[in-house]
Amino acid sequence: MVSYASVWLLPTENLMLSEPSQPSPVELDLLDVQMWKLYWTEIERRIRPVFARSDALNRAMSYLAGLLSPAERKNSWQLAEQSGHPNPYGFQHLLGRADWNPDVLRERLRTYVTDYLADPDAVGVIDETGFLKKGRQSAGVARQYSGTAGKIENCQIGVFLAYASLHGHTLVDRELYLPKEWTDDRKRCQIAGIPDDRAFATKPALARHMLQRALDAGLSLAYVTGDSVYGDDHALRGWLEERKQAYVLGRSCDEYVWIGAQQRPIASVLAELEEQDWMRLSAGVGSKGERLYEWQQVLLHPPADRAWRRWLLLRRSLSDPSEVAAYTVFAPAHTTLTAHVQTAGKRWTVEESIQAGKGEVGMDHYEVRSWTGWYRHITLSMWAQAFLAVIREETGAQTAPKKGLPVKVGVSSLARFKARRNLQSS
Repeated sequence: MVSYASVWLLPTENLMLSEPSQPSPVELDLLDVQMWKLYWTEIERRIRPVFARSDALNRAMSYLAGLLSPAERKNSWQLAEQSGHPNPYGFQHLLGRADWNPDVLRERLRTYVTDYLADPDAVGVIDETGFLKKGRQSAGVARQYSGTAGKIENCQIGVFLAYASLHGHTLVDRELYLPKEWTDDRKRCQIAGIPDDRAFATKPALARHMLQRALDAGLSLAYVTGDSVYGDDHALRGWLEERKQAYVLGRSCDEYVWIGAQQRPIASVLAELEEQDWMRLSAGVGSKGERLYEWQQVLLHPPADRAWRRWLLLRRSLSDPSEVAAYTVFAPAHTTLTAHVQTAGKRWTVEESIQAGKGEVGMDHYEVRSWTGWYRHITLSMWAQAFLAVIREETGAQTAPKKGLPVKVGVSSLARFKARRNLQSS
């Protein structure tokens, strides 16, 4: 039985470095251990109903602890060694043949995240990432463009939904993209364990499935945001508008928008903007301070419900005015330019969550090839990442520096914990 995770946290900016770095172990004091054990016990309580057998639950907790460990690679072999098991067969069974449903675990993950990180201004952020692979057997693998590699590579593509609030951000849903070469070859799908009813779906369609699950489950999102892969999809935008779900979605500048009764390319609208109408606003705070850009927005053809509006939002770089990004906004009529800008700036949270997932909890270290194995490993890694997000928010856990031991500053973990629950310190 695993009692608590031996975890040390890294500042997110360290995860952005091109070269990998291995953190030094952090010696925990008794308070740290007690606090982390409290939250670790809660994880076990929340996921217990997913597993029919106690040995599967224990194995899942051990796997999570391994994902949170300093192991250099977090595949089944390395995690077995980290956990003191003589071989990886137990973890391989957990990811393959054991009786549990990763979709049920995903639903419990969403509840866990919102119980701790909920905020009325929270944003749902969608994006995809590549997982580089060799061979042809891994479910969904193909030569396709990977933003991770910046070129066409042999890889799998996962589409993710992140929850971003004032209190933190983490991934809450995932879908594996299947290229047509897979869905057109049902025998190949059967070998990889892909369900017979799984048809081809575009990345925006997968994003819609995840958003629908979240919204139908009662998740409240002030906005949805994502890049032009999703914003250029008319069906996704239309579905969000039908649900009266506000969004700020990226658009390609060669796309068209309706202004009045006329359809016009975004590039031509941009060319006619008045220079004095650009406003300098911050899209949020980054690692180097305020992320300042110049912004304008133009009213588009209104939706049928006149309490709502559509805008074309444009952003340009301060250092290079030719570097321009475009967004379509759908939101209540009273919302402000500043609100739209702040929402557009939240898109980095999903990128950071994906990088943190790969850098901290081994989200891309799996060696499974099957459909089921992918969903099980990814869902467990999302739980590990969510645990870190909650620890950071709830206890103010100090992250480890790139070298050496952490330096504690500010109020203690216990004081933060009591303040969150309106408890008095003795």
